[in-house]
Amino acid sequence: METDRRTFFMQLSAGMTALAHGGVWDEVAEQAARTADAAPQTVASDEDFWAPIQRAYLRSPYVINLNNGGVSPQPVVVQEAFERFNRFANEAPAYTMWQILDKGREKIRQELAELGGCSPEEVAVVRNTTEALAIVAFGLELKAGDEVVLTKQDYPNMIHDWKLREKRDGVKLVWLDLDLPFENPNYAVEKFAAAFSPRTKAVQITQMINWTGQIMPVRQIADLARERGVATICDGAHTFAQYPFKIPDLGCDYFGTSLHKWLSAPFGTGMLYVKKEKIGGLWPLFPNQLFDTDDIRKFEWMGTRSIPTEAAIATALEFHRAVGAERKAARLRYLKNYWAKKAAQIPGVKIHTSFKDEFSGALALFSIEGKKPAEIEKYLMDKHRIYVVSIEWENISGVRVTPHIYTTLEDLDRLVKGIAEIAEKK
Repeated sequence: METDRRTFFMQLSAGMTALAHGGVWDEVAEQAARTADAAPQTVASDEDFWAPIQRAYLRSPYVINLNNGGVSPQPVVVQEAFERFNRFANEAPAYTMWQILDKGREKIRQELAELGGCSPEEVAVVRNTTEALAIVAFGLELKAGDEVVLTKQDYPNMIHDWKLREKRDGVKLVWLDLDLPFENPNYAVEKFAAAFSPRTKAVQITQMINWTGQIMPVRQIADLARERGVATICDGAHTFAQYPFKIPDLGCDYFGTSLHKWLSAPFGTGMLYVKKEKIGGLWPLFPNQLFDTDDIRKFEWMGTRSIPTEAAIATALEFHRAVGAERKAARLRYLKNYWAKKAAQIPGVKIHTSFKDEFSGALALFSIEGKKPAEIEKYLMDKHRIYVVSIEWENISGVRVTPHIYTTLEDLDRLVKGIAEIAEKK
């Protein structure tokens, strides 16, 4: 029976892949073959290459979405895969979902590990970065007086985790306040190094600051922490599948990310990486029979979950590979630079994100002298139907713009036109 179920799942997956291929997939393959020998930076500005990829996504006729950093849309082939899995699951859920579709998680685990450059036995499939890093924050053995180093520019959900542990367990939080942007990695490394003490037990490092797109020198900070016996936690919500890297190369013990951002996987999908030797000492949020083992699967238990959602991650990974990780990263940086460099020439406009590849990717923040971020956001939506997000957080004030690979240059030209209009308004 077990063999039959696995065989059926493999046949179902193969059938879905066959259905997905054709049309846009063929166009992408043709363009990939045409540009096989071209450098990613050259392909980044090749509009013929990106045209079929843009068509692979559904685009709203009512709004230009430039807040993909919040959550990305899925390519149509990913949506269709989810819908097929969901319909199949609903035929007899207790059997089709739990006894058949659920078996596909192991293949997805392997493919995510391959993309992340780590062992499948270090990867747990969860629902988002918030869940992944909550598992770490609440699973670490910490006692009153132990110190955790983090920054005021970290993501609020992670900050809330640590504030709860502070209130409940007496953990001491040591706060850093970063001035962004910076283009000298020693700046951040020295800030973290100065915050470490003999009582420091953990450090949280946000790989890309979600407010501004600043890329942090994670490896250098992690190396310093390891020398002091400090656990290292990396928030990779905005980096995984935005640009290529290997998770172990970051040097961190724990890494969490969302797959519904830059991988364009279904909503509510994420990944937790735990270094193999650290799994046994980390408690799960929801215990099952594996709770005190060194099996990475102990972090995946949460009761009934949307298995069709997870199953469609495989199609998102296939689409990501078809585009090419290096090409994708180059295109996203090209799009950021395309609009931001034009906007920077407008009197009164300031870009708060580096233009250097080692310090930024797709995200960028801008401000307009004399204009409140919320005012800019409203104007762009009301006058141009452009959706961006205004930011007012700690020492950060501006409007965040996050294009994706389906974003057109015409969309960004319209953005720049809108920025120029509001900058000229007295």
